[in-house]
Amino acid sequence: MPSVVNSLAATTRATCTVPVALGSRAYDVLIGPDLLSEAGRLIATRLGKAKCAVVTDENVARHHLATLEASLRAEGRLRGSIVLPAGEATKSFRELGPLCERLLELGVERGDLVVAFGGGVIGDLAGFAAGILRRGVRFVQIPTSLLAQVDSSVGGKTGINTPQGKNLIGVFHQPVMVIADTNVLTTLPEREMKAGYAEVAKYGLLGDAAFFGWLEKNWRSVFGNDTAALTRAIETSVKAKAAIVERDEHETGDRALLNLGHTFGHALESWTGYSSRLLHGEGVSIGMCLAYRLSEELGLCPKGSAARVSSHLRAVGLPTSIGDIPGAKASAPELVRLMGQDKKVRDGKLTFILVRDIGEAFITQDVAVERVTQFLVREIDTSRAA
Repeated sequence: MPSVVNSLAATTRATCTVPVALGSRAYDVLIGPDLLSEAGRLIATRLGKAKCAVVTDENVARHHLATLEASLRAEGRLRGSIVLPAGEATKSFRELGPLCERLLELGVERGDLVVAFGGGVIGDLAGFAAGILRRGVRFVQIPTSLLAQVDSSVGGKTGINTPQGKNLIGVFHQPVMVIADTNVLTTLPEREMKAGYAEVAKYGLLGDAAFFGWLEKNWRSVFGNDTAALTRAIETSVKAKAAIVERDEHETGDRALLNLGHTFGHALESWTGYSSRLLHGEGVSIGMCLAYRLSEELGLCPKGSAARVSSHLRAVGLPTSIGDIPGAKASAPELVRLMGQDKKVRDGKLTFILVRDIGEAFITQDVAVERVTQFLVREIDTSRAA
């Protein structure tokens, strides 16, 4: 797939720029190596004289915060930085209130920018804080994980988790720019990189069979030092998400397709207490495999499709069944109860993203809860027997 290169590419060294066309809220996603050191100039050139308050986590700060601060300071744009604990538990009311207060203490004004500098947790939390601070200030996403670069940094979903479920409190608040520096992924732990890859594979599985086929042949290059392969994977994913968000910004229709694997995955994350036992992308990986296996069981897609999906994700090093999660055994009724807290529930009915084939996902509420429970009982029993 050819790169989409804009007129600034020569000066920003962005390999490609993917526009997200949302009228007055349109923005660009810049993708390429060595963009972090140019972030201050990119922000100043595109977004004017706003000051920036950086929100990051301890892991990202250790590797990359000095580079970003120097870039912003060189343009006179830095108000200060806030460093939060790493991990999914940070997406909580416990952290949201103090974060908002610290942003106010830094003097963030309505015309300023909050810079979400981290993975999906920081992007969701900082974006939510920006959405409610002074009734809404602009924010920039600088995603530092593969998962965030291909998925969570684009589309304007922000929020926090609660004991009732994942991302149940939040707002739609679009960023004004996304800067995805592929070089920062070199410091990402292998497990995090694999978890992010699940979201890359998702875009092939939900709507682009040719892309999934390309991933089956080229995934080692995506994980290796092949900049072209990694950039293609990120660009293709972002373009797919941008196209869906442009059609359905607030998830009243097609955007729910982006949740392939998430109904199961979010329940598994909640069941494991949003802990290191199961990363978000790992939950999505298991969830996609479950969605394909359930689709086969219901006679919706060809036999062998689920095995193909599981085989690829397992080869990458991702979990593909509930039994792959370390620790206590799951309960089918408990998982179904947690699914009932999913954001896509309508009139008390579970919404599933199922498939007709590789690259052909669809939305349905026609699967009875009893059928899902029976399916999960078999999945759990199979995992125990393995």
